[in-house]
Amino acid sequence: MKKRSIRWQRTLFLCLLSLSVVAPIVFFSYSFPNSLDRKSFADGVGSTTHSVDALLLKQEAGESLKEPDRIVYSVGDDGVNDTENGFSADSDEIRLQNSLSIGGEKEFGEGLEEPDGGDDSSVDDTGNGLGADSDVGDEIRLQKISTTGGGKEQPDQTTVRKQPDGNGYSQVRQVDDVIVREMKDDLIMAKAYLNFAPPNSNSHLVKELKMRIKEVERVVGQTSKDSKLSKIAMHRKRAMKATLAKASKVYPDCSAMSTKLRAMAYNSEEQLRSQMNEVSFLTQLAARAFPKGLHCLSMRLTSEYFSLQPEEQALPNRHKVQQPDLYHYAIFSDNILACQVVVNSTVITSMEPEKIVFHVVTDGLNYPAMVMWFLLNPPGDATIHIENIDDFKWLPSLFDSSLKQPFSQDPRFSSTLNHLRFYLPQVFPSLNKILLLDHDVVVQRDLRRLWEVDMEGKVNGAVETCRSGDSFHQLDMYVNFAEPIIAKSFDPKACTWAFGMNMFDLKEWRRQNLTAIYHKWLQMGKIKQLMNAGTLPVGQLTFYNQTVALDRQWHVLGLGSDPTMSRGEIERAPVIHYNGKMKPWLELGIPRYKGYWNRFLNYNHPFLQQCNVHE
Repeated sequence: MKKRSIRWQRTLFLCLLSLSVVAPIVFFSYSFPNSLDRKSFADGVGSTTHSVDALLLKQEAGESLKEPDRIVYSVGDDGVNDTENGFSADSDEIRLQNSLSIGGEKEFGEGLEEPDGGDDSSVDDTGNGLGADSDVGDEIRLQKISTTGGGKEQPDQTTVRKQPDGNGYSQVRQVDDVIVREMKDDLIMAKAYLNFAPPNSNSHLVKELKMRIKEVERVVGQTSKDSKLSKIAMHRKRAMKATLAKASKVYPDCSAMSTKLRAMAYNSEEQLRSQMNEVSFLTQLAARAFPKGLHCLSMRLTSEYFSLQPEEQALPNRHKVQQPDLYHYAIFSDNILACQVVVNSTVITSMEPEKIVFHVVTDGLNYPAMVMWFLLNPPGDATIHIENIDDFKWLPSLFDSSLKQPFSQDPRFSSTLNHLRFYLPQVFPSLNKILLLDHDVVVQRDLRRLWEVDMEGKVNGAVETCRSGDSFHQLDMYVNFAEPIIAKSFDPKACTWAFGMNMFDLKEWRRQNLTAIYHKWLQMGKIKQLMNAGTLPVGQLTFYNQTVALDRQWHVLGLGSDPTMSRGEIERAPVIHYNGKMKPWLELGIPRYKGYWNRFLNYNHPFLQQCNVHE
């Protein structure tokens, strides 16, 4: 019984399967009895085509059915085709084929103005008004082809020809950039329309505007990473255009729109100004801050210093400190690692390190740590001498307070160590020449030839910062020539020079008593705002007509402010200077320049490891 049931089920299943296969064939043969007759089938299709053509010919004379614009971009010579977006790279022409009319009676010249030789049309596939004459030297022609009802092409060719630039997709990116800019403009317009709506409005238009804004913002955010626009991006753009067209009908008041846009622009400018001020403040704060690791290092070294016996606290080779026939370097700093880099880089690159004497001047707080560091890390064959500013009893009792600038609150401009450079003859009474190095420099070549420079009876040897035809870095950038005493004493177009690597003739300095001139301008600057704050402006006045220009290659500046400097220029320079806020020992230092500084530090030193000081 069971076997018979299974047999009947199989039979039923096979019957149904046969019916499902045979039924479509029977139905197809019944519906199209002549389908196998190829000739009659072709005749049927032809008659259908003729009937459609007849309908098209019944259109009014002024109307024409236009195909969608077909655009073929040909970019570069690399032979790469982008068929998805209609770009062909088999040649260097961008062909814009439009004005294809079917069955119409208008010729090319009736509907369009043919561009003349002096004014090229700006055409793209989305109506962006893309200007094709933006690149100098580009040969621009637009190829426009119109067809008549007979189907014959009558080209009036104007082709966009681009000079090869080594990048096969440069024109594509230019087109995409223009579209992205237009999408950003549409965003602004959509937000303006959105502001017209009542605060709690939940209408269909408001919802649609919010949706379009989110879509376009997402597209714009993605194109910032990849400049090539997708089909979805173009669809979002067209959808936004359609929504803006609806909104323009709902809010047709142009004056109200203009007022709203001006208000939005004003608010955006205020927000931008506020954020820029905040960024400036935070950057200055970060530049002034003492890194936690360096503070830890100073504390540990100070503790080690005071654990030594008095005779163990003295640095070696003290007899060389006053010998005028050696190469003497002065460094004013409270930063231990910065001094270490200057000392190490100078000794390593010197041909005669045994003739080098470093004079490091620091404040009383950092003096023990500075001495202890160089006791643990002596500079090879060179000599180092560290002095405490508190031991300079010849300084005026109110020296610190006299440096405060009434027109600036920046503590860097009133730093005692910065202004002490104007007392070099008093700090080193037994020396005739000295090379002053800032603590944010790195030495890359032997500097002995600087002691052979002819000073021409002047005091300061420095690199000038202005260039031919450069209106910046002239004296009027630092000094107020609206004051009569300044206008009659100085030339506003005089070239300025840089601190950081300066050769000073101390003998001539003493003879001309330039320290008294420094005091004069510093005190006058407190009464009237004669100059900008800091040591550089007052230095320009003090050493005016007392500076010898060194070869510019000696001293390259900008590693603390300019991220675009060339590697070749940096590596050729004997001295590189991290002037600016982005010092190499700070986190905000420019990463691509930190290697020049880090290579002169041993980050495996136990004290640096304990204080978590690393590259």
